[in-house]
Amino acid sequence: MEKTLNRIHPVSDPEATYFLQVSWEKDLGTGFGLLLSDCQCAWTGTVSEADISREAADIEMDRGKYVEELRKALIAAEESAGKYSFVIS
Repeated sequence: MEKTLNRIHPVSDPEATYFLQVSWEKDLGTGFGLLLSDCQCAWTGTVSEADISREAADIEMDRGKYVEELRKALIAAEESAGKYSFVIS
């Protein structure tokens, strides 16, 4: 299993610091787990392969392109710095 951990500062609260861990088996396209923490509380979730396909179809984006955008936004923080924003709600 592969994992990444990134520090994020959501645009909804720029002074706050959160840590986002993403874990996956083969690649993000087969699904992944998320753990979000503000160092006081933590939230977890999973995204299935079917969820990814459904979301790509909903926004009318090629599934492969959608998975690549997920990779950039969630695990390639250094190469995508400043390109993606997070909102915590």
